[in-house]
Amino acid sequence: PVAGGAINTTVTHVVGTGLSLQCAIDGAFLGLDDDAADAWQQDAERKFNAWWESTDCDITRTQNGYGLQDLALRAECESGDVLCVLTQAAWAPGPVKLALQIIEGDRLCNPDRKADAPRLVAGVALDDNGAPTAYHIASGNPYRRSGAAVQSKLTWQAVPAFGSRTRRRNVLHLFDRKRPGQTRGIPMLAPVIEPLKQLERYTEAELMAAVVSGMFTVFIESEAQTNLQPSALDGNGSGDGSGGWDGKMGNGLVVELGKGEKINSANPGRPNAQFDPFVASIIRQIGMLLEIPYEVLIKHYTSSYTAARAALIDAWRHFRVRRSRMVDQFCGPIYEAWLDEAVASGYVRCPGYFGSPLVRRAWLGAIWIGDGPGAVDPVKEIEAAERRVALNISTLEAESVLHDGGKLRPKLRQRQREQKLLSEYGLTMPAPRAAPVSPDPLPTDTSPMPGEPE
Repeated sequence: PVAGGAINTTVTHVVGTGLSLQCAIDGAFLGLDDDAADAWQQDAERKFNAWWESTDCDITRTQNGYGLQDLALRAECESGDVLCVLTQAAWAPGPVKLALQIIEGDRLCNPDRKADAPRLVAGVALDDNGAPTAYHIASGNPYRRSGAAVQSKLTWQAVPAFGSRTRRRNVLHLFDRKRPGQTRGIPMLAPVIEPLKQLERYTEAELMAAVVSGMFTVFIESEAQTNLQPSALDGNGSGDGSGGWDGKMGNGLVVELGKGEKINSANPGRPNAQFDPFVASIIRQIGMLLEIPYEVLIKHYTSSYTAARAALIDAWRHFRVRRSRMVDQFCGPIYEAWLDEAVASGYVRCPGYFGSPLVRRAWLGAIWIGDGPGAVDPVKEIEAAERRVALNISTLEAESVLHDGGKLRPKLRQRQREQKLLSEYGLTMPAPRAAPVSPDPLPTDTSPMPGEPE
């Protein structure tokens, strides 16, 4: 549960319902006024979302772009890295034939399981500078448990990292690079896999001990000399007692013993009162390395409002870093490849796009917006947002994104339509009222958590 919860929590907070595109071109550099820039951005977003929000962007025609984001990040967390091949789909209905193929990291390995070499490391071919030139992808998972005949039929394909003529990126390699020269990623749970396994064993042992201590077994010792073997009757008295006792305890079990045979029972003393504090201590250490606070990792907020909010803020620092890397390695390059093909096919008009790198970069400006962190106390969060905007240290757009991840412009359009509808019926929007002061919705007890020192 802890291992799966850590991955699920990371994916849910980083991707959530999906990172959506918001074009942010450099209109001043491109010679466009605000109205022209807004019109181009709305048109580009509309055309991109028509491809991104359909299964046409997936080579397997199974998930849309938001589902691929979830799949890619989850695969990276579990395997350490994941590949996304930018390919072409002949069946694509629109002018853009770009399609994405997500490939698990286990399939990236050296051909025929050869040993690593200076220019071939774990399936990645490198040039003299250490830059990837090709990725060797197996036709199946070489680590899957299957027959020798199936494994012997595996083939490898060397996919160039960049196009030979256009230098366009063909493969996106998602992983967290921790040191210079690193070519492959490390699974998210690899540094804590040993304590996680020991914690699982300890939990199973405590659970079994609690089950054994909960069984009620009666042993009957006879003074008469008999040749009967130890026999057992269940709590309902069924059975003839001739089957013998198999040495297992059971609920309401009655066991008959022979003369001179006695039972020395040991009380396991379960449930163990120190179980929860010990497990909590181990989980805190695991969360510390994963950069997920204890409260967020176990999804249990029992301290105070301040402590809960501090845990969420600390966790979101980590989630924002992962989201930024997701945008840099996955979302951004995909939008760049889509716009390249859209401009080349005439689907989107960008004057000077292929003529200058600066002009191209100005057209490619974009922001990827995801779900907001939410609020522990909505009233306090709204008051803080109002004060930040009033002090000119934030904007309405930034606060809108921070609130629920939504863009400001669609909200303003919807508010305009609502006000127009109210006026048609002779109604007015009530003025906002100051919220009454209410106690914290969460307990403010600052006593230590179970297992913590006073």
